[in-house]
Amino acid sequence: MAIGGSRESMTERQAAAPVSGAGPARRAANATALERLTGGHPFLVDVRPAIEVVPGMRPDLVLHAGPPLAWDEMVPPMQAAVAGALVYGGRCRTLDEAAALARDGRVQLAPAHDHGMVGPMAGVVSATMPVFVVRNETYGNVAFATINEGLGRVLRFGANDDSVLTRLAWIRDVLAPSLGAALRRSGPIDLRQMIGEALHRGDEAHNRNKAGTALFVRHVAPHLCRALAGDVAAQCLEFIGGNDHFFLNLSIAHSKAVTDAVGTVAGSSLVTAMAGNGVRFGLRVAGLGAAWITAPPDPPVGRMFEGFSQSDGVPLMGDSYVSEVAGVGAFALAAAPAIAGFIGGRAGEMVAHTQRMYGITAGEHPAFTIPALDFRGTPVGIDVDRVVATGVRPILNTGIAGRRPGVGQVGAGIASAPLACFVDAAARLAR
Repeated sequence: MAIGGSRESMTERQAAAPVSGAGPARRAANATALERLTGGHPFLVDVRPAIEVVPGMRPDLVLHAGPPLAWDEMVPPMQAAVAGALVYGGRCRTLDEAAALARDGRVQLAPAHDHGMVGPMAGVVSATMPVFVVRNETYGNVAFATINEGLGRVLRFGANDDSVLTRLAWIRDVLAPSLGAALRRSGPIDLRQMIGEALHRGDEAHNRNKAGTALFVRHVAPHLCRALAGDVAAQCLEFIGGNDHFFLNLSIAHSKAVTDAVGTVAGSSLVTAMAGNGVRFGLRVAGLGAAWITAPPDPPVGRMFEGFSQSDGVPLMGDSYVSEVAGVGAFALAAAPAIAGFIGGRAGEMVAHTQRMYGITAGEHPAFTIPALDFRGTPVGIDVDRVVATGVRPILNTGIAGRRPGVGQVGAGIASAPLACFVDAAARLAR
């Protein structure tokens, strides 16, 4: 018996429930999609400015998290992040000028997902920002993510004061080229293997990344020290080692690389992307290609930081829910009991969360296993049909951004994707 209950539990009864449309063609399509989803093997290969590597990136383009939306629709922290990115990138001198550029359409806005990018929370990316370059060696596709700034008052949570922009400039001018130099010495870094090991050390690779960050430091430290002169290597290692969420952006770049490899699989009901922008939550499905199926997100619920209440938070925002699509994050909570102290709840509940997700997924991940479940693979391959048939919504680990721009992060917790997205997607597949 696995800790937290027998495998012959509610999750298996849910998995065995009749699923509308799940005939031989649907099962074959889902098997193909699942094989691509679990067979990908992403490696970190470089760190480069976005303008040099991200498809379609331009100086007058700013990418953001979630489905498409206009400037006037954006929640205040996302607007603040866009404005901060424009000042940081030298497009203008003040935040007011930046807002005017975006409002007047002189700067274009687009979903990061549409350009092979992902970013946590606001997910804002401008042309001069350095990005991780992650290549899926199995299928040859490439994905990108920014470098994680840390927690609290950071750009992705809508903070944009001088301290935030100074930190971003140091990441661009010092940390990014240093990591690039270290990578050229070390060679590509196997992110799939690193995430699998991190799950065995207490991470779930979304909201808890202490082990992943430590593993990355252990790998990169000697190459940084040999590649750099003076005190620069120490500065870089102090920054990475002092940021327990550093590995988050590597993890979501890995997830983007494996989910993008699924592409379009005619007839498949497996999800290939989930993302939010604070206004709409969206998902993509293998059988529906690049179309976004959207619905309003639920209000945030979680452990709020001291001095803040639930009403201070923005609804689901960020591209990092691609973690759950790839079989980690909230789907691997049973591997990370200590996360309960950060997101709220009890350690035993983390096992129950993971077990419930087996009922709405097509399989178990062969490379991501959970010690507390006798090394059972994490649930992977969210099936739209199973979500609709069971009424069990995918759970998501999430940070919570403050509604007021400049405040930064105000909490963290567990959320559920809106059921309306899955009902709509199932109807489209049926048609």
